[in-house]
Amino acid sequence: MPDDRPMDRRRFFREGLRELLKPLANAAEPIERALKEFEAIQSPTEPRVSRPRPGAVSPVPQRVFLRPPGALAESDFLNTCSRCGTCVSVCPAQAIKLDVAGGTAGGAPFIVATEMPCVVCDGLHCMHNCPSGALVFTPVAEIDMGTAIWHEERCVRSRGEDCRICVERCPLGEAAIRLNGNRVEVIEQGCIGCGVCEHECPTSPKSITVAPRSVSIS
Repeated sequence: MPDDRPMDRRRFFREGLRELLKPLANAAEPIERALKEFEAIQSPTEPRVSRPRPGAVSPVPQRVFLRPPGALAESDFLNTCSRCGTCVSVCPAQAIKLDVAGGTAGGAPFIVATEMPCVVCDGLHCMHNCPSGALVFTPVAEIDMGTAIWHEERCVRSRGEDCRICVERCPLGEAAIRLNGNRVEVIEQGCIGCGVCEHECPTSPKSITVAPRSVSIS
């Protein structure tokens, strides 16, 4: 005898609703997996890699700045210097620059060797005339603006040419730099980082550059 009892209404609607929602449940599974993967990528414990936008211009390398001779340690120099511009005005080589707007080199005096180096003038005028004490008198041999670095792969001497400009123009001579066969040898203890060698080097890019004593600022 067939079971002709009426189907329980609640059961009927429950079974019907399950059939209706089944496609949605199947579709939700890949979406849920994708969301979990996205959250894992964005997790703060994972390093994020910043990629440039298509067509974006790569950052321009920072210019390297030297501080004038006799400068205090970088943080002390920045805190002590009054930005008065006296060292700029008394420099006979006009090597010292000052951005009065404060956007370059922390707003304090700086030197760009490729434009005009410190020539280690006889009077050491910037040191003697600094009113704030940010530049202190320092004997020439004890000046420490940075250290020159020779780039062999750029130098014409590595190709057999007898260029010796960096050695001949150095204010301290062989106490700071000398030739050793086809190589240029920088004497770290004698180099004061004045930048004359970098300025006079005829190659482009420069075959010898000065690494400043302090971290370069832009």
